Amino acid sequence: MNTGAGAGAGTEARSATGAGTPLTARQLIGLLVDPGSFQGWDEPPADPPADPGYRASLHRARERTGLDEAVLTGAGLVGGRPVALVASEFGFLGGSIGVATAERITRAVERATAERLPLLALPVSGGTRMQEGSAAFLCMLRITAAVQAHRAAGLPYLTYLRNPTMGGVFASWGTLGQLVFAEPGARLGFLGPRVYEELRGVELPPDVQRAETLAGRGLVDAVVPPQELRELVRRTLAILATAGPAAPAGTTAEPTDTAGRPEPEPAPEAAPTERPDAWDSVHRTRRPDRPGTRELLRRTAEELVLLDAPGGRDGALVRALAVLGGRPVLVVGQQRQTPEHERPFTAADLRAVRRTARVAEQLGLPLVTVVDTAGAELSAQAELDGIAVEIAHCLTTLLALRTPVLAVLLGQGSGGGALALLPADRVIAAGHAWLAPLPPEGASAIVHRDGGHAAELARTQGIGARHLAEVGLVDEVVEERPDAADEPAAFCARLGLAVGTALDGLATRPEPDRLAARALRHRRLGDLR
Repeated sequence: MNTGAGAGAGTEARSATGAGTPLTARQLIGLLVDPGSFQGWDEPPADPPADPGYRASLHRARERTGLDEAVLTGAGLVGGRPVALVASEFGFLGGSIGVATAERITRAVERATAERLPLLALPVSGGTRMQEGSAAFLCMLRITAAVQAHRAAGLPYLTYLRNPTMGGVFASWGTLGQLVFAEPGARLGFLGPRVYEELRGVELPPDVQRAETLAGRGLVDAVVPPQELRELVRRTLAILATAGPAAPAGTTAEPTDTAGRPEPEPAPEAAPTERPDAWDSVHRTRRPDRPGTRELLRRTAEELVLLDAPGGRDGALVRALAVLGGRPVLVVGQQRQTPEHERPFTAADLRAVRRTARVAEQLGLPLVTVVDTAGAELSAQAELDGIAVEIAHCLTTLLALRTPVLAVLLGQGSGGGALALLPADRVIAAGHAWLAPLPPEGASAIVHRDGGHAAELARTQGIGARHLAEVGLVDEVVEERPDAADEPAAFCARLGLAVGTALDGLATRPEPDRLAARALRHRRLGDLR
């Protein structure tokens, strides 16, 4: 699990990034916590090692850093909220993990779990301490087991990967955060570049192990400078605290009490409207000025932390931690393409959806999915990436998720890319939203061997929101008056109210009943009511 770590490898990785002088563990903690609130938990290490050379190295590291090991642990307040911290010190043998270091980290994680504190880990490390060999290497399992127990208890575990985080630290507790943040330009990876070149005989491409590269592939949730980390952590903890403590894995959470929250004012009743023409709806959902997932969140979320996703802002996936209708949720939504940006829904996007769903389950948060896509990626590379397999896995992940799932069919719903986000306890649809196995033009090409019958097929295939309600997919249709693009603020307000009401209903239903209803719902999908 490590390789190429220890003080030498850590220094090599840092120099390869070209980064400036790193913050010490104390300096970073000072940036994060409320003044005067940090209380250390550390006890002095046990007996010194027998090897005189290693003993001398430890002595020099202690004199240089003022610390007795490569990690500092304790608890403090961030915006008045208590949080446990584990901060690596790169100046102490490259932040490498020996047996004593691992024991200190493990005890801190266990204490955070016992005191039911959220935990923020701040690793910077070359990996395993080579002077201690396999004994230190195996301690990654010790730390990982403690982290897993913390997450299984329904407690937040956040990580901030600093420059560099390598080897066994990166491949274990460093990347196990439910949310993984990273320092700009940080080198993050399994093998240091020097070791990679020695073992493989070729140089490692310079951008492979950059924080920004990993964020663009959905492996890091946000790249944020140290000076901005406090605000990000504060907002994240504030949103998570809205939910109260999550239920440990294998238990049923108590319904959230909404008695103290004011009831939202009901939306005015709309006059009955005729069922929209399906082909007209298809064209309306393709308007470039139609509200998308990002605009919906900006207009409806009381609190919002946007997370990175594959492809960045030009990609097809939007991920967020948000408060909607007074409830903390995780959101995965499709950002539809525009004339300027083609946004195919990729295999990497689907993997990011599954990861977000698992995090929602660990934290006991509802998952809200937003469907608005012209379809999954169609290319030879998509086939090699396993796009169809990823759709299948996404379906099973959402069907089995123990936390509430609410789907919003916002606009276009074409093919497997749309279907992958639709398994849910409840589905809300915009008035002009539609769902079909292919865009009508594609269906026409199959049935009639040309695209000239698209309008006819759109009208006969039952793709519109109200037809979907008749076959059991859609539970509520939010009217567009007459088009969401012409009234974005009012439409988003109505949709936000519907989302909040639906989340309230799901939260008050006991988990066994909700899961049984979900199974029955999907057993009957497609049957006319």
